[in-house]
Amino acid sequence: MPDEIQQKKFELMTTAPVDQLVRRMALPTVVSMLVTALYNIVDTFFVGQLGASATGAIGVVYSLMAIIQAIGFGFGHGSGNYISRKLGERHVHEASIMATVGFFTSFLSGLLVLAAGILYMPNLAIFLGSTPTIKPYAEEYMLYILLGAPFFSSSLTLNNQLRLQGSANKAMIGITSGAIINCLLDPLFIFGLEMGISGAGLSTLISQIVSFAILLYQTQHGDTVSLRLHNFRPSRMRYIAILQGGVPSTGRQGVHCLGNILMNHAMKMFGDSFFAAMTIVIRLSNFIFAGTAGIGQGFQPVCGFNYGAHRLGRVKAAYFYTQKMALCFLGTITIVLFVFARQITGLFSDMHEVIELGTQIQRWQCISIPFMGYSIIIGMLLQNINKYKQATIVALSRSGIFFIPVIFLLPCLLGMQGVIMAQPVADLCSFALAVPMQRKVIKELNANNT
Repeated sequence: MPDEIQQKKFELMTTAPVDQLVRRMALPTVVSMLVTALYNIVDTFFVGQLGASATGAIGVVYSLMAIIQAIGFGFGHGSGNYISRKLGERHVHEASIMATVGFFTSFLSGLLVLAAGILYMPNLAIFLGSTPTIKPYAEEYMLYILLGAPFFSSSLTLNNQLRLQGSANKAMIGITSGAIINCLLDPLFIFGLEMGISGAGLSTLISQIVSFAILLYQTQHGDTVSLRLHNFRPSRMRYIAILQGGVPSTGRQGVHCLGNILMNHAMKMFGDSFFAAMTIVIRLSNFIFAGTAGIGQGFQPVCGFNYGAHRLGRVKAAYFYTQKMALCFLGTITIVLFVFARQITGLFSDMHEVIELGTQIQRWQCISIPFMGYSIIIGMLLQNINKYKQATIVALSRSGIFFIPVIFLLPCLLGMQGVIMAQPVADLCSFALAVPMQRKVIKELNANNT
């Protein structure tokens, strides 16, 4: 990265009005996150035409995708947060070394997932929550998701590295291109070539490879730190930095995966129609979560640069503005989902029982959606200012600390209704945990800014 370009980026990130910066960074990151979630939404939409068992298979394999995402987000956030701080400190060469280490380690980790998944695929399908009727569909779809694992994980790493350097538009282009291809190929392969659920998997694989190629190209051109093979210098210090910065993201995705597996096992007790309805609602909830996380990720490079430059007043101002953006987004989504729950569920299935169950489930989810953003964004603030322990606790709260006990307890007490209520209850508990953490960290920022 030429010195004059780096200097201009530093001045932009540390002097421009924070509300403008957050909006500028958030728009492409929201698009990128929504598009990442769109892969599963699009597959659910088209596969839903094949029946409840095929729809359920998408929900089962989503847990595997969450594992791959955990790898990509972990290395991406871990290396990316380090990169943004080093750029704020004007240590460009070290930032380039970290980018290279994060990328290659993520790709190699994806290869390990591919090898292990192929070797143990039948048992993996059962472990992830397949019923006997869902299992054949799950294995068909899973094969292609495994083949794409190294490309998907490293694409997410590149996406987050670009975003945390303040190059969110480049990240958006790479992710969006793959999603558009997925949308075009899904109906062609599933129905035109009569490949069924295998067609959905193949289109996802192709789109992930395209995104990977575009993102890799983007990192080598313009105002970003470049990947160079000779800069692949793994060291204990760098992996500790990746671990510290990435654990909140990996932990969040990891417990999300575990929670999804436990949810699958709870859902399958109530039949394929309930499984399909819950799968539809969970995919929509993940889509909303992705949009909210995208808003928070627009805040992260602003936070990282200014924290590295010791401009803590700007960090605090950017944080509160981001919380307001998230609340407006989630409030609007809640109204739309509650009012049009039946119509939205009907887009994914024409089965009356699935639509009725999906409508009921979606309206229960609306209770906690407005509170979702609070814990996400406070967690990102903590992650970017080196409060790794607190960030990890917040990251684990929604899908782990609270959700896992709830998904065991409520179905035992309330049956099917307990499964429906599990996530809203966990979300509200996570919000309650985040409130005192925000008070403490804002107090510390105020004290250190004097």
